[in-house]
Parts: sequence; C-alpha cells; structure tokens
Amino acid sequence: MTVSDTALVVHPGEAATASLAHGGFDLLADGGAVSASRLTLGTGADGARPHRHLLSSELFYVLDGAMRFYLGGDLVNLAAGGLVVVPPGLPHAFGAADGRTAEVFVVLSPGIERFGYFERLAAISRGEAAFESLLPEQDRYDVHFVDVPDWRVAR
Repeated sequence: MTVSDTALVVHPGEAATASLAHGGFDLLADGGAVSASRLTLGTGADGARPHRHLLSSELFYVLDGAMRFYLGGDLVNLAAGGLVVVPPGLPHAFGAADGRTAEVFVVLSPGIERFGYFERLAAISRGEAAFESLLPEQDRYDVHFVDVPDWRVAR
C-alpha cells in the first residue's frame, strides 16, 4: 500500500486480510475519506448482525454471487452487479443469499478506522472470541447493534 499527496494506492496482494469461518475480508482502506473492504462469504453465510452507523453511509456493490440485505425492516435480495447505499441511522444486516456464495465490495464514508473491528469479527466467527466483546466498542467503530431476532425472515 502506498500513499501520496493525492491518492491511496493498494496493489494486488497488499491488502490486509482477516479470515472468517465461512469467508474472509480484504481490508483495503482504513479511515480517512473512506474505509473499504472486499468481503467473501460462503454459502448462506451471515456478513453482519443487524446494526446501524450514526456517522457514515455504507455502500455495498455485489461483485459475484448474491446477497440478502435487511434494510430497516425490508428484505432485499441482490445479485452480482447490484448496489445498496445505506444512509446513517438505518438499521441493516447482510449475508450471502440462501444457497448462494457472495463477494461484495463495501465502502464506509466518511471512513472510520475499522480494521480492528474486522479482525475481532473474524475471531468471533472462528469461535476464538465472544460476540459480547464487541459491545463496549460500538462507539469506537460506529457499529451500533440493534435487536432483530431473525432478520432473514423479518417481514
């Protein structure tokens, strides 16, 4: 990864990574104007529990496969080439669609340093940490969890 006066450049193979139990993150940019990552999810795997961001908008562009999104009470399935932009405050969750894998490019703007969050999520997915360990970090990472018991069947 190189930074100049005007641009951040991440060459292939330079991204930090975090391995999930059923997929993984390529962590491309952390903080500043944007936070960006590429997320790969195994068949039907969850990407994130229901949450909201108070400070940032989040953009999802489906690169391959299909995703299922919970967007403030609505469920949306989206195939490769589809785009979702979640405004600040809107509760949302996402994962690979049932029976499908997914690869998605995710951008949070303005950016928040979140590599530590993704590394903790990876550890949780592998059973190496408890989900509750993220709760004290909600303000730090601007990820505020909301209670939607079974978001995949909501509405």
